[in-house]
Amino acid sequence: METLRNWILENKGMFIGLCVGLAAAILILTIGFWATLLIAALTGAGAFVGAHPHICKNVSDWFASLFEKQQ
Repeated sequence: METLRNWILENKGMFIGLCVGLAAAILILTIGFWATLLIAALTGAGAFVGAHPHICKNVSDWFASLFEKQQ
């Protein structure tokens, strides 16, 4: 077990890539290519918006304006 832990710590990028690839393969085989592509696109968009607070503020203001009463 210690050997595996050391390998993961030494090859963190490879391990993350391996996990992402495995998850993508499982998703493609179970729910299909297009659904997996949609999940990946929405996850990427969410990560992008979350990483840029000014965009997050603009998106929340836009959603709030959708539900305001028009005068």
